[in-house]
Amino acid sequence: MDDVVKFHGHLCDGLAVGFLGLKEALLQLYPDGIVDRTNTRIVSNPSPCLTDVAVYLTGGRYQYNTFYVNKIPSLFIVQRLDNNQTLQIKLREGVKPKEIDSLSNLAVDNKLSSCELEHLRELENSFTDKLLSMSAKDIFEVTPLSNFTWKSSLSKTFVKTDVSNKKSPPCVIEN
Repeated sequence: MDDVVKFHGHLCDGLAVGFLGLKEALLQLYPDGIVDRTNTRIVSNPSPCLTDVAVYLTGGRYQYNTFYVNKIPSLFIVQRLDNNQTLQIKLREGVKPKEIDSLSNLAVDNKLSSCELEHLRELENSFTDKLLSMSAKDIFEVTPLSNFTWKSSLSKTFVKTDVSNKKSPPCVIEN
């Protein structure tokens, strides 16, 4: 988490939500604990916090067609490429205080006073502290998606050379 905070620039509720939810999903996709970032792709909701977590934890990159952003009804959709196992990560209903979302929408439209913005920050900080003390199972719904179709608008023009020979058979030297 500390490294993601350094990458993003600050700790916030969006970063905590994204980190904890994606961490839970990656543990399910890679139960041995070693995440193969050359074997993973992700769709992120357009929040700057969520997209930074998505890129940092999965290694997904737009130019290699392993990351894109879209308005989706979840935080993330993450897929393990070698077996097409795909998971959707959602925040459980009622976990996030509704007041944060309503005030955040007003903040985006520049409709909050300085004092109201400070109140929103306090709510978000309190929510972040709560998240960090909870079990991921109580915060998120991580559900399998069957028949997921990757819909990036990118035309794949860049070759990811570090994995171009990943499926080559092993070298066998005959005596």
